[in-house]
Amino acid sequence: MSSFLSDLLKQSSARHDHLCPRQVLGVRMGLTGLAAIGLEAPMPRKAALVFIETDGCFADGIEVATGATVGHRTLRMKDFGKIAAVFANLQTGQALRLAPQLDIRESALRYAPHVKSRYYAQLKGYQVMPVEELFSFEAVLLEPPLEVIISRPGLRTKCARCGEEIINARQVFENGLPLCKTCVGIGYYRPKP
Repeated sequence: MSSFLSDLLKQSSARHDHLCPRQVLGVRMGLTGLAAIGLEAPMPRKAALVFIETDGCFADGIEVATGATVGHRTLRMKDFGKIAAVFANLQTGQALRLAPQLDIRESALRYAPHVKSRYYAQLKGYQVMPVEELFSFEAVLLEPPLEVIISRPGLRTKCARCGEEIINARQVFENGLPLCKTCVGIGYYRPKP
């Protein structure tokens, strides 16, 4: 294991007071995903967008390895409950989805045969397995496309129904009026009756 990987795993574990297999997957996936789209880790500011498909320790590993953050608008979460991520190079438009190989847990055991606990064998195995045995790679097209996801700075409008400000061109038009997603029923919450 390289000292760079070791340092990143220490940074990730400091967020949890322990190191778990999903953090290792997050760190390794972050490094591998950026390299696959032609970027070094941590990435230069706003060079890529990273979409993660779950939260938790995996997300911390991705953040530590890539430098992507919600605050810089370079990390997005789509809660599909999967240990997977899409890495999109903003310069080239290339987008790749990485996910663990389907047999990853069993494969990890071969890399730590002396470890009795499956959990600790996975923890050790994920650190040293070749990336081809760790992850599947799939070229993808983003929906909506990158230009729409990124938007343009300074775009603001008010929802014609609730009056709240909508930034980054996230409004939806209904009968020609700009509305927020919550007011058209596609938000993540609804007002309590």
